[in-house]
Amino acid sequence: MGCAASSSSSLHRRRRKRPPVSEVAVFVPSLRIPLPVDLARHLRGLVSRHALDTVSAARARVVSSASENVSSNVLELRRSLEEYLPLLLGFTKKEFRLEFLVEFKWRDVEVQKNETCIASTWYELLSVVHMMAMMALLEANLVIVHSDSVDVCESEVSEDCKKTAIDLLLMASGYLEFCIRHILVHMPLDVKKNLPGELQEGTLEAIATQALGQGTEMQLGLAVESQKATLSVKRRLACEQVSYFAQAHYCLSGCDINEHEKKILLFIKWKYLEAKAAAYYFHGQMLDKGSAPSDHISAAYCILAAEELLIDSKRACLCFCLAAPVTRVPPAWGAMKHLHQKIPELASKKCQTYGYLFEEEKVPQPLPDLPEFSLSLRPDDYELPDIDAMWDAETCQPQVQTLKAHLEDDVYEIDMA
Repeated sequence: MGCAASSSSSLHRRRRKRPPVSEVAVFVPSLRIPLPVDLARHLRGLVSRHALDTVSAARARVVSSASENVSSNVLELRRSLEEYLPLLLGFTKKEFRLEFLVEFKWRDVEVQKNETCIASTWYELLSVVHMMAMMALLEANLVIVHSDSVDVCESEVSEDCKKTAIDLLLMASGYLEFCIRHILVHMPLDVKKNLPGELQEGTLEAIATQALGQGTEMQLGLAVESQKATLSVKRRLACEQVSYFAQAHYCLSGCDINEHEKKILLFIKWKYLEAKAAAYYFHGQMLDKGSAPSDHISAAYCILAAEELLIDSKRACLCFCLAAPVTRVPPAWGAMKHLHQKIPELASKKCQTYGYLFEEEKVPQPLPDLPEFSLSLRPDDYELPDIDAMWDAETCQPQVQTLKAHLEDDVYEIDMA
């Protein structure tokens, strides 16, 4: 009996379901979620009970929404954040002197023990707008990733899905740009020093730029599938994509990245190599249109370089997927679905045509430089909503609390408990 029970228990543990391995098309950094805060304890006597109740309830809804499965709760969480934001902005009014009275708490979803508590309304505001950006990135990923896809090697993503994802990426980039330009500037230096890595300026700028790079990646996918898009347009988009991911990597190079946050560096490296493979492929095709023999040789070098970069990008993709938290190897989609087939085919033809020249050359010809273009995608403009009208009412103005009111609040807190 005892052995049977033990054996059954052991079997149950072995059969216990593991958490599903997610798939990444659009990279979403580790989410940070708010933890409960007792606003009344910090602000009692400074603002009315009505104001405290209203703000506390709005923040509690954000906490509740964020504590559930965020991927299946994006719209609800976004709505909660949008309702909370106008109320939170009242804390930033200097005449209220509430900016540094409340210690707001947030934690990393992936690293459970990684909590950050800072007594600053600007930290709370930064965290809220940052979370709105993460929601936009998460939604863009959900639009692209098809969990019901049968083919594990290739994925069909409709034109409408790509356009929707581009809009969400520009929105996310706009939120992050706003954080950098309009929130961080209000923070005292001692508050900035205590910010978690995800909220440091370099990281915010890297994610904002990465979002633009992925938007360009989807534009290239649309161009590849369009019969009207010219070769020069495709080359330009691929070269712009290279510039975005190079810039994102540069932004992160000066940041203090922990082991968990290194996944973003691996993602950017993977996407940079993919973009460069595409850029050399299209650049090679452009050079092949030239009339001089040297143009065709240069074109061949570009195509062979594209093939090597494509191989390197597949290795980089695997390194990214194996880094914690582990993610599934995504199927080829967009422009890469096309290029995974076309680059090896064209490289094989070029080897057959010019292989004897490559073997005879003792010193290999230098690889042609990629052309540089001004970057066309820009983040969406974002503005904070108006401060909730509640803060303009007399009942919400800073108050001097009487002893009677203080005792009533004590009774109120006991009742709430």
